[in-house]
Amino acid sequence: MTTLRPFEAADMFRFNNVNLDPLTETYTVSFYLQYLGRWPEYCHMALGPHGRPMGYVLGKSESFGNQPESWHGHVTAVTVAPEARRLGLATQLMDLLEYTSEHADRCYFVDLFVRASNKVAVDMYRKLGYSIYRQVIGYYSGEEDAFDMRKALPRDVHRRSIVPLPEPVYPSDLD
Repeated sequence: MTTLRPFEAADMFRFNNVNLDPLTETYTVSFYLQYLGRWPEYCHMALGPHGRPMGYVLGKSESFGNQPESWHGHVTAVTVAPEARRLGLATQLMDLLEYTSEHADRCYFVDLFVRASNKVAVDMYRKLGYSIYRQVIGYYSGEEDAFDMRKALPRDVHRRSIVPLPEPVYPSDLD
């Protein structure tokens, strides 16, 4: 049985089993605290039996300058412990973030960055309704490309937010 609840600061001292995956970005304590302080409604933890962390999602809402239709939810991190994969936890965590983006902040879309080489994650996001908006050359440490994937929310009636860009971009081109 898994329980979903808001991410708490103390969780940072208990989630090594989740973060030890080589494809999971591990951030500084101050980074996690910034998210918990500014966007707590976008941060959730999945707990397994005996309160063991099984996964989490960190996100935020933001826009590009004064462009109202750029208001979106952003998935900063979603990860599930190796022993808890293929149970639907990532889907549940993503659903929470998408719900918050749509209902609390009235966003137009949700976006995320994923390693272009991480076929398992790219396929999972596609199944969740995300599409590749653009490729970002050298996004990960200047060495590995990322896909910027997006999912339109109901407020984006014409789905303009997900029309793919024809050419790759560089991290310096990102808004």
